[in-house]
Amino acid sequence: MSGISRESAVTPLMPRLTARAESVTRRLDALLPQADGPRGRVIEAMRYSALSGGKRLRPFLVIESAALFGLSEAAALDTAAALEMVHCYSLIHDDLPAMDDSDLRRGRPTVHVKFDEATAILAGDGLLTEAFSVLTGAGGHPDPVVRCELVAGLAAASGAAGMVGGQAIDLSPERDRLDLAGITNLQDLKTGALIVFSCEAGAILAQAEPDARQALKDYAGHLGLAFQIVDDLLDSESTPEALGKPIGQDAAAGKATFVGQLGVEGAREMAANLVKRACGSLDIFGEQAEVLRKTATFVLERTR
Repeated sequence: MSGISRESAVTPLMPRLTARAESVTRRLDALLPQADGPRGRVIEAMRYSALSGGKRLRPFLVIESAALFGLSEAAALDTAAALEMVHCYSLIHDDLPAMDDSDLRRGRPTVHVKFDEATAILAGDGLLTEAFSVLTGAGGHPDPVVRCELVAGLAAASGAAGMVGGQAIDLSPERDRLDLAGITNLQDLKTGALIVFSCEAGAILAQAEPDARQALKDYAGHLGLAFQIVDDLLDSESTPEALGKPIGQDAAAGKATFVGQLGVEGAREMAANLVKRACGSLDIFGEQAEVLRKTATFVLERTR
């Protein structure tokens, strides 16, 4: 990332990140209205997870990749919100005692701690299924073919060939013995697949040409892996208070990580190289892609 300073690349991005995140939160609030009666508790749990903030990186990438082709925030907002629902569902289930058994997420009690395990499972299920309802709704895209492509893409990214498959590897007995290639494959699925779809979704919404779509997929593939390496670095160097979630769980469980395989400096170098490659993938867009380049630098230099 030579030639791009932290001040010039990251600071101007923050107001844009914040504004997009606020738009997504408002849309999620509208898409998940409160309800009375027995089902009100599960909707409350869904809202507790979905409206709790976070970086909103994935919906940000949807909106900004769509903006490359001249689409407005409004045109991409429902797709961005649907993707964030899937991400929040994955966090709820990932935190469950049967998986990571975490009691803290985004600085607050996890959903199963705040409510109970059964409600947490149902809240995750509810967010996942509601996401596809949002994609097929009137706010998704006027063309039904585009809506179907968005549904197929999100299903593939979040299912057994993507995020769920990565989580299955993470829970498998072989997890502790993975080499660098194995960890990379795991994280390409568990973390990277949704990030790739985030950028691809903008191109799908815009009905972009294949070369532009592939460039965004390449960018997002490198970005997703860099994101996870930085996560590993923060997990080894930060604190629960700073991150808003437990740290050191993978290392304590003996799981192989990028930091464990490469060391701290080696992991930092790999993340930096991936961000450089991600930015290079955007060359065909010229200056129009500057926000996405700054986003890659933000991912590399984030502190939580």
